[in-house]
Amino acid sequence: MFAMMNGLVNYSQQAIQAARYIGQGFVVTSDHMNRLPMTIQYPYEKLIPSERFRGRIHFEFDKCIACEVCVRVCPINLPVVDWELRENVRKKQLKNYSIDFAVCIFCGNCVEYCPTNCLSMTEEYELSTYDRHELNYDQIALGRLPVSIIQDPTTQTVPSLNYLSKGIMQGHSDSRSVTNFQ
Repeated sequence: MFAMMNGLVNYSQQAIQAARYIGQGFVVTSDHMNRLPMTIQYPYEKLIPSERFRGRIHFEFDKCIACEVCVRVCPINLPVVDWELRENVRKKQLKNYSIDFAVCIFCGNCVEYCPTNCLSMTEEYELSTYDRHELNYDQIALGRLPVSIIQDPTTQTVPSLNYLSKGIMQGHSDSRSVTNFQ
């Protein structure tokens, strides 16, 4: 008799705990149902990147002095700098400059340490192609200025997701673990 009562009490405690878990799930679901959607329709709407966004690298051929600082500070020695020494002027003359964005990790060291500021980061992030060899940019492709997202007439820009209230962006105020076993 005592074992049967003990089993009944244990069963009722487990049933109450399961009901609590289901209730917590309903609370989370109802909380998410009251939120505004955070999704943007990507090809037609684009987020404006932040000020320090590290996108594709822009290169200005006329400013480069072929010092190869960008190659030395790059963690993977990525930029390829071809130059020749001009004997009459005793200066290096840049012949070719290229970066393979299929390998680049966009760390920004080359931009930061360039003494003549011939390298800069742009806000261009759409670099996907079907052939990885198309991601090897020479000085002509690197010198091309990207179309600004703000000036692109085919898309609608979304400034940021700051229009959502702070409570929604920070998550749940009473975040309890659902799997809190004792």
